[in-house]
Amino acid sequence: MKKSMFQLVFFLAAIPVFATRCVQAKNEKTSSDALTTTFDNSRKLDTATFAAGCFWCVDAQFKQLKGVEKVISGFSGGHVKNPTYEEVCTGTTGHAEACNIIFDPSQITYDELLEAFFTAHDPTQLNRQGNDVGTQYRSEIFYHNAAQKEKAEYYINKLNQVKAYKNKIVTQIAPYTAFYEAKDYHQDYYDKNPDQAYCHFVIQPEVERFRKVFKNKLKNP
Repeated sequence: MKKSMFQLVFFLAAIPVFATRCVQAKNEKTSSDALTTTFDNSRKLDTATFAAGCFWCVDAQFKQLKGVEKVISGFSGGHVKNPTYEEVCTGTTGHAEACNIIFDPSQITYDELLEAFFTAHDPTQLNRQGNDVGTQYRSEIFYHNAAQKEKAEYYINKLNQVKAYKNKIVTQIAPYTAFYEAKDYHQDYYDKNPDQAYCHFVIQPEVERFRKVFKNKLKNP
C-alpha cells in the first residue's frame, strides 16, 4: 500500500474514535499493567505485541523507530508452555513467532506502531510471509487492554473498507496471555548476523524499505 494511503487512513481514523476516550484510557487498569515498566520518575513505558512473520525481521524493523526502547523476540498464542524454537517451527504448538515491543508513549503512539505493523509485512497472507510458511508465521495482534483491541479492530476494518490492499486483511486479534522469550541467539539476530544469507537477502531489503517509509520517525535517519 502506498505511504500516502497509510498516512491518510491512520490520521483520519484516529480522530473520531479515540478523541473522546483519552480520560477513560488513562484511568483504566488493564492486563498490560504488569508489562508497563517505569525506568525513572518521568517516563513510563508500555508494550505492544505483534506477530508479523519471522521475528528476526520484525525485530530489525521496529527497533529502528524513535520511541521504541526494546524489542524482544519470542512466542505467543499457543498451547505449549516454554516451547523451543524447533518445536514452534513444527507448527504444532499453536504459537506464532512474535515480538514484545517496549515503547515510550510520549514519543511514539500505539496508533503509530499499528501503522508500522501494517507496513512491516503483508497482512493479507494467511499463515505465511513470503517463503516462510506455517501458522507460526501468521499475522496477529495480541492486545494488552481494551483500547489496544479497539484500535486494532478499527484500523483493520478501515483498511479493508478503503481497499488498502488487493486482498482482505487476515490479521488475527487475540488477548495477550503468555509470552515465551526466545533464546539469546534469536535476540537482535539481524544485528548479530548481517552477512548470514537470510539476513542479507530477506531481512535487509525489508529493513531498507521500512526505513524509507518511516524516514521521519527513525532513531538514526
